[in-house]
Amino acid sequence: MNHHSGIRGTAQHAGEQPLIMLVGMGDLSAKVLTMLLNDPATNRVVLAGRDTEAIRRRGNLALFTATNLGQHGSVDTVHMDLRNVEATAHTLARVRPDIVFMGGSLQSWRVITQLPRKTFEELDEAQFGPWLPMHLTLNHLLMQAVEASMIDTRVVNASFPDAVGPVLDKVGLAPTIGVGNVANIVPALTHGSAHLLGVRPADVEVRLTAQHYFSHYVPRFGDAGNGAYHLDVSVKDGTSAEVDHHALFAQLDNRLKRVGGIDGQLLTASSAVRVLHAMATDSGVLAHAPAPGGLPGGYPVRVHRDGGTLDLPEGLTAQEAVRLNEVCQRADGIDRIDDDATVHFTEREMAVMNRLLGYDCPSMKLGDCADWADELARKYGEFASAAR
Repeated sequence: MNHHSGIRGTAQHAGEQPLIMLVGMGDLSAKVLTMLLNDPATNRVVLAGRDTEAIRRRGNLALFTATNLGQHGSVDTVHMDLRNVEATAHTLARVRPDIVFMGGSLQSWRVITQLPRKTFEELDEAQFGPWLPMHLTLNHLLMQAVEASMIDTRVVNASFPDAVGPVLDKVGLAPTIGVGNVANIVPALTHGSAHLLGVRPADVEVRLTAQHYFSHYVPRFGDAGNGAYHLDVSVKDGTSAEVDHHALFAQLDNRLKRVGGIDGQLLTASSAVRVLHAMATDSGVLAHAPAPGGLPGGYPVRVHRDGGTLDLPEGLTAQEAVRLNEVCQRADGIDRIDDDATVHFTEREMAVMNRLLGYDCPSMKLGDCADWADELARKYGEFASAAR
């Protein structure tokens, strides 16, 4: 492994193994890396981050783990600081990854889950929308660099894609597709539906249209809360199955309750690898993903080399699917996204941020995102210190 890196990718042709770049080597990317290296279709990887020594060691750990399991891939490392757009563009142009996986954010969603329980539950009432600056800032920088690099690559975003995608889409910089969120709840809904229908999980096909709020809320409370969604369940012979949604969702806070937090990111990593593998092999597999082509919220999609195309159930139009996600997005604290990429946050959820953190951002222009992120980081830091 050589972090001075003479690697140079080439544009992927049919049947060729793609070069996959992972940007931001936190816990999620580390889990994704381990899975990618255990599959010959995805085991040509380059890691990009600021601390090349740390990511080289992380890469070696995953490489040796794969070797134990009989797989021999390759992992390289390159230095990348997303705040330097020009340097990032040069690195992208030199390495020429076929797929870029964006795992970086200024503050992971799970940071607030480490607060004392009562404090977390109080702050969680603000939902996820107000934290958008933490996830949008680095994605905006990355996508500017991708555009400047002039390479032909696909970007898969794991950092609040439900909202980051549609904001950046307004300025023509949306990542190709997102991962996690809507996808994370589908396995439990599959098992729960199979249980209610008395069939095998392998014979159940779920198609869910829903924004992040829904996939965060249902497993924690066993109901949909304020989340608009559309759920279609069918069994293998193609017949649509009637499932009681109340009985289905209740299982997720009972017999199908799972471990969350940092360990729970294993599920997000697997949803990411489902998408990455489908893109690497141009398979067209059915998956669930947020923000395909910059759309708001999450959808059932068929994933090919160029990302995801909607695969909605009969009777659900693309227009209605988008509308449902925008309604669900309001429950998550984002009222609307203007055509100039200005984001307006909902009053109720922002009031929680203001009361607890003294942070009040009713609306945010894309160009001000980094400043809002700095202010939010500072005020959250003070709040978290006082809460311990």
